[in-house]
Formats: sequence, structure tokens, C-alpha cells
Amino acid sequence: MMRISLAARPLPALLLLLALLWAGPARAQELLAEVRVSTENVTISDPSLVTQMQNDIRNLLNTQAWTNLTYQPTERIRLKMFIGITAIPQNGTYNCTMRLISSRPVYGTGYETNMVSLVDKNFNFNYSPQNPLSYSANSFTSNLASLLGFYANLVIGLDRDSFARLGGTTYYEQARTIVNYTANQTQTNEPDDGWRGSGSRERHWVLDNLLDPQLEAFRTSLYGYYRQGMDIFIEKPEEARASVMVALTGVQKAALTRPGTLFVRAFFDAKSDEITNIFRTSTDAQLKQQVVTMLTDVDPTNSAKYQTLLR
Repeated sequence: MMRISLAARPLPALLLLLALLWAGPARAQELLAEVRVSTENVTISDPSLVTQMQNDIRNLLNTQAWTNLTYQPTERIRLKMFIGITAIPQNGTYNCTMRLISSRPVYGTGYETNMVSLVDKNFNFNYSPQNPLSYSANSFTSNLASLLGFYANLVIGLDRDSFARLGGTTYYEQARTIVNYTANQTQTNEPDDGWRGSGSRERHWVLDNLLDPQLEAFRTSLYGYYRQGMDIFIEKPEEARASVMVALTGVQKAALTRPGTLFVRAFFDAKSDEITNIFRTSTDAQLKQQVVTMLTDVDPTNSAKYQTLLR
């Protein structure tokens, strides 16, 4: 009879076995991105260039380790990035608009709830298929890498805010680091006013809002809306509605503190239909009236939609 002894095996094989036994679970990436690049407004002679650009952007978003956290495959944050090339002022330079939509799974269901919908009208960059697209957390590599890093951290920060109160701060701070080193870079000629412009939708201004203590009510509302509301809705619908109502009160507080805040507008752009459906099946007429009164005040754009709750 043959007897196998670990001690009789070569030392490298033993070390390999022990490493496999002690290794933790495989670490999945944080993002699961879908990227589409549109050329409807420009003429590009080589379609394969656009295909490679699209693939390079998607691969960086999906393979870069953006955090030190372990994400299971089912926990990856889904996002859709739609890039429309509007002009090519010179060979290799692209002026674009970008729309970003991120979503989050609702616990215990197959439902994906939209987290945010944002538009960047100054999504401009240089790109060459011959130059690998690489990202550095602390130094500038290219405007495109900075743009992708900024929005990746923004999306992850919002997602973490939905699972823990103010859980996204680390990622907003990383996004701010990207803003600072990109705004001051002198390595390439890639003018992009989105890093230091004074407009209310510029990237640094977005972060200033998210990290402003006076607007903290908005971020804490994300936790109340998702973790204490949406995630328990199937099992405890009335408790979930109460949590969502408290969360909406926090969003209203942020809107009153800083009228015109970008993320309040983005929140309702993404959530108005969902909020209406949350309260539509409630049998509490008084609660419905309170919701309609509040939402008509803070989100008049969708007031007609909210009024249907009273019919």
C-alpha cells in the first residue's frame, strides 16, 4: 500500500499547498460597467478605433482595483456610461458629452434601483489606440484616466453611503485628489474646464457639495432610503415607507439649505418614478398627502407624477 506523506514532498510543493489552503476568497472588482461610444455627430474613417476606445474604457473601469474592499460577483456596482463624441478638433483629441447611470441591487429581490444619473458636458480627452490606458490614484497619467477614476470613485462613494451612514467619504476624498492633480497637471495639452471651472456642475463643485457638512442630511438620507427602506420593503413595507419618508425629509432639508444643489436634482431625476411606486400601494391616505405636499415643494418638475398618488 502506498502511503503519501506531506513531509516527503518537495518544500516548494508544500508551500504552494499551504498558500492555497490559507488564501482568502478571490477578490472581485467593484464595478460592472457597460460602455457605449457614439459617433452620430462626427465622421470617423476607422470604426475599429471607436471599438477599441470603448473596450479600453470598459476594461479600465471593470479591472482596476478601486478600493481595498472585497466585492462578491453579485455585489458589483452596475453602471452604464454613454459617451457621445461631439467634435474632433484635431487628430487624437475628442470632445464629448457623457451620461452616467449607476444602480444598486435591492436586498432579497432581483430588482436594481438606480442610484444616480449624471451628465458631464465637458468629457474631453486625448486618445490613441497605441497608448495603454492606465490609472494612478496619486498622479496624473491622462485626462481620460482621471475622468474614469473620478467617476468610479464617485459611484463607489454613493454606493457605500447607501450601506453605511457617510460610508462614502474615503472615495469622495480620493475623487478630490484626482481633481487636484488633474487640474494642475502640465504633462499634456488637454484643456478641460470641468476640473476647475466655476460652474455649478463642475467636478470640484460636485465634491464640495458631497463633503459639505451643511449638506450632510442628503448623504445620511441615502442610507435611510436604501438600507432602511428599499432593502426591507418586501418583508416590512410599512416600516420601509416610514424610513423612506424620513429620508425624503433629509433630502428636502438639503435642498432648502442649498437651493439648486446638483445631487438633489440628480436624486429626483433617478428616483421620481420609484418614489411614486413606493407610496402608490399604501393605504395611509394621510401619509400619501404628506408625501405629495413635500415632493411637490422640493421637486416641482415631477409634481404631476406625485399628484397621481391622491387619485
